[in-house]
Amino acid sequence: MLRKMGTALIAFLNPDIPPEKTLDLRPPSVTPLAGPVHILGGGGLDVEEAIQWMIHQVRGSTSYSTKVNVVVLRTSGSDDYNRLIYNMQGVKYVETLVISNRQDANKSEIIEKVRNADVIFFAGGDQCEYIRNWKNTKLEATIKSVYAKGGGIGGTSAGAMIQSDYVYDACASSQEGIETREALEDPYRDITFTYNFFPWSHLTGTIVDTHFDRRKRMGRIMAFIARQIQDGVSKSVLGIAISEETSVTVDKFGMAKVMGRGAAYFVLGDHPPEICKPRTPLTYYDYKIWRVPRGDTFNLRNLPTRGYYLRSVKRGRFDSDPY
Repeated sequence: MLRKMGTALIAFLNPDIPPEKTLDLRPPSVTPLAGPVHILGGGGLDVEEAIQWMIHQVRGSTSYSTKVNVVVLRTSGSDDYNRLIYNMQGVKYVETLVISNRQDANKSEIIEKVRNADVIFFAGGDQCEYIRNWKNTKLEATIKSVYAKGGGIGGTSAGAMIQSDYVYDACASSQEGIETREALEDPYRDITFTYNFFPWSHLTGTIVDTHFDRRKRMGRIMAFIARQIQDGVSKSVLGIAISEETSVTVDKFGMAKVMGRGAAYFVLGDHPPEICKPRTPLTYYDYKIWRVPRGDTFNLRNLPTRGYYLRSVKRGRFDSDPY
């Protein structure tokens, strides 16, 4: 059932959830929360195990009696997460807010609901819409306050990509976005980035990409990494590339773990590219790549010094299979 406030569609409430649960907006009783933690979903079917992990991490225990408030944020779509999340352990209430313009991203009634959340989950969609409608609003500041009090911040697809330090925003490209072939042929054409959106401490210096295996996006994230170094944003950049039906969880100590069906790839560029300029194919030697299968971990605070393989791009082509 939909409720309207202004021009935004907000408060998608599952009719099967008792009203006294969904409308319980009292501040959380866990003080402090046990995070902050993250999940980064690769798109496709959600990894329920990862969402449940985030809820338990924020509570501090799988057996703790206190339950948490969950808010799902999106710029379009429905309330299809409500039933899934409400049925998980440790959830007091869940509500979906569809916030599709900057006016609603500054409304006091919306901000109050987000402020009282312990866990926030960004649905998939279009990362450009998230940035255009939420950046530099009260909503953005309030999401940061949930992180600061030890909450959980998760998301999938575009909702994972906006959590990295450097965000490929897709604002200059078509609805389908830029893929590997175009990015390697010209790492500047229709490729733009957003900075200073969500500065999560364990994701400093990262750029996240999703739908990775199905859409063969290794060359795309390599181009994104090269751009940050060439443009002087950073001397070293770590790409976090996540397969569909797969999630990367990040605990409060910066330890990442892969859950779900597939693998995640951690791609490091730690030196300047040989050739990275407009209208010219990319040449960049010796990316370090760690392929981390489900169940394995990766330390984001202290990158491992072994376990990687090297791959290069020369004149827009891989030297060998990068996967």
